[in-house]
Amino acid sequence: MSDIEAQLAAIAEKPDQKQKLELYRQLLAALLAAPAVETCNAFVDHMLSDEVQLVISRQVLQAFALEVGKLPADIHKSVARHALERLAPRQVSFEEQATVLRENLAAVLEGEEEWAQAAQTLAGIDLDSGVRNVDPAYRLRQNVRIAMLYLEDDDPVSAEAFIKKASSLMGAAKDEVLELQYKTCYARIMDSKRRFLEAASRYYELSSLSGRTIGGLTMGEDEVELALRSAIICTALAAAGPQRSRMLATLYKDERSSRLDVFPFLEKVYLERILRRDEVEAFSATLKPHQRALLPDNSTVLERAVMQHNLLAASKLYNNIYVEELGALLGVTPERAEQVAADMLQEGRLQGSIDQVASLIHFADSEEPLVQWDAQIKALCGRVNDIVEAFTEHAEAAGGRAG
Repeated sequence: MSDIEAQLAAIAEKPDQKQKLELYRQLLAALLAAPAVETCNAFVDHMLSDEVQLVISRQVLQAFALEVGKLPADIHKSVARHALERLAPRQVSFEEQATVLRENLAAVLEGEEEWAQAAQTLAGIDLDSGVRNVDPAYRLRQNVRIAMLYLEDDDPVSAEAFIKKASSLMGAAKDEVLELQYKTCYARIMDSKRRFLEAASRYYELSSLSGRTIGGLTMGEDEVELALRSAIICTALAAAGPQRSRMLATLYKDERSSRLDVFPFLEKVYLERILRRDEVEAFSATLKPHQRALLPDNSTVLERAVMQHNLLAASKLYNNIYVEELGALLGVTPERAEQVAADMLQEGRLQGSIDQVASLIHFADSEEPLVQWDAQIKALCGRVNDIVEAFTEHAEAAGGRAG
């Protein structure tokens, strides 16, 4: 029997419960003062054995969980993992102690940039426990934190699972810092999942917080500029269509955009000018790895977006164009150009028709929504004027008869 085992056995034989509790605490303090993985593990194993009453082991292991975070990182990780492994079969009895161990271990792993391990450690906390009352604000905080850790590990799928859990808790806690973290996570998840228009909207919302102080933290110019820049990039990568056009207009008219390096690209996209290859390559260099990933057809998100943009730009310049010429303009084969045009026509993002016999694409003029709205208002005003004039004539005629 080792020295630590002998000491633990001697304490277990004491008949007085208060004395046993005090002796265990003293031994724990001595072990942590000169920490070693083997002695700490032996202490945990003893506390979870049948020799120690539950009322004592809970109190001592709570103290252990609180103090183990002060140990050197390597020892802390080994001891905490061993303790969590031993506590797992008795999780219901030691929920609070396991929670403290997981929080401290996750903090160490996060500091070492072991993002996935830190997230998995926190995910092991039972936030829907039926044994203890878990505060909604705490549940929200942990779900957002886990999502942020998974995002750092470039795992948007896992991050989304936890941000969805946080969504249902947003109304339960009024914490501006948490709300900001949640919005940031949501934007990054939409970005990573290539739902670019949603991401752009979220990023732009974050960029509007310039100068605001939230929970003692002031949104600096760098953070605001990064959010605005991300909004521009995501909008440029989004599929062409009315929603994208509205977002482009919002960003282009924002005077802050003109100070960013991506503004020239934004300007050409907004003004529906054809993008040159060198401009596209320069813009591509600003993208994140997931934004440069290949799609199933072996093209990138940017290549697809530029192809659709240039097709729309061509529709403003030409009444019609041969498929072969369109392919040359887009830098793809005629077959690919025709397929892109067909998809956009079918989805209502391009107005026109394809003459497959002549291999010719005809572009149709489409009125902008505001032009249509103006026409409707003009027609309504004209109708109102007709009614007023008819009423006036009727009144004058009635007055003449009375005279």
